Amino acid sequence: MRPIRIEDPQDPRVAAYLDIRERDLAGRQGRFVAEGKVVLEMLLAAKRFSAESVLVLENRLAGLDGTLRKAPADLPVYVTASEVMDRIAGFHMHRGILAIGRKGAAQPAEALLDTLPARALIVVLLGIANHDNMGSIFRNAAAFGADAVFLDATCCDPLYRKAIRVSVGAALKVPFASFTETIGFTAALDRLGFGQFALSPRGQTGIRDAKRTERLALYLGTEGEGLPESLLARLRTVRIDMAEGFDSLNVAAASAIALHYFSTGRT
Repeated sequence: MRPIRIEDPQDPRVAAYLDIRERDLAGRQGRFVAEGKVVLEMLLAAKRFSAESVLVLENRLAGLDGTLRKAPADLPVYVTASEVMDRIAGFHMHRGILAIGRKGAAQPAEALLDTLPARALIVVLLGIANHDNMGSIFRNAAAFGADAVFLDATCCDPLYRKAIRVSVGAALKVPFASFTETIGFTAALDRLGFGQFALSPRGQTGIRDAKRTERLALYLGTEGEGLPESLLARLRTVRIDMAEGFDSLNVAAASAIALHYFSTGRT
C-alpha cells in the first residue's frame, strides 16, 4: 500500500473530509467519519461496515503500519501535513487519524432479532439524543457482552463521529437496528420470549431483586424525562437504589450498572 500525498486542502480526493463538524450536522449521504487509531482498527475489522479511505498526518503514518496491513490492498491512504489536515477538517485534528466509512443498508429490527441466540441480553433505547451518552452506552454494551442495541426513531445516530469516538469503536462492533413503533416492538419481544425491564428511578423493583430471564431486554430513556409513562405502565420497572437524598444516575452510568449486573449470569 503506497500512501498518497495531499498538498491541497481542496483536493477532490479528500472532499469527504472537508468541514467535518458542519457536515456531521448535515449528514454524509451514507458515510460516516471514524477518528483515532483504535476506531480505525474497529472499522477495518467490522463486517457490517467498510472503509472508503483513510487520511493520516505524516507523523502518525509509521505508527499505523500494523493497522493498515489489515486493510484491503486497494484502500486509498492519504497522507498530509498538520496545517493541511486542519484546513481540510476545519479545526485542529490533534489525533491525526481519520477514515471515511460506508454505512451500507440499514438492518431492520426484525431481521436482527431473528439472529439473536437462545440466551440473549439486549439494550432498547428511547429518546437518547446526546452523542456522549449514546457512545458510552454502546461502549458499555460491548464491555458487558450485550448481543444487540435497538433504537427508536427519536434517538441520535450511533454513527455520528463523536458517538463513535466516545464508544471507542463499539458502535462499529455491537449490532444495532432501529424500530419505528414502540408498542409493536415490545409485542415482538414478548412473542420471542424476552423478559422486559424498564429502568427508572421510580422502578417498583430494586435491581438486586430483579431476576434475569434467558432472554432479557433492558429499556433506557432520555435524561430528565426518562421512559414514557405509557411504556412504564406496560413493563416491569427496575430501579438502581441511590443514597438518601440523591435521585438518579446519568443514563450511561445506569446502563453500565444494569448491564454488568445482568451479564454475570444472575437468573
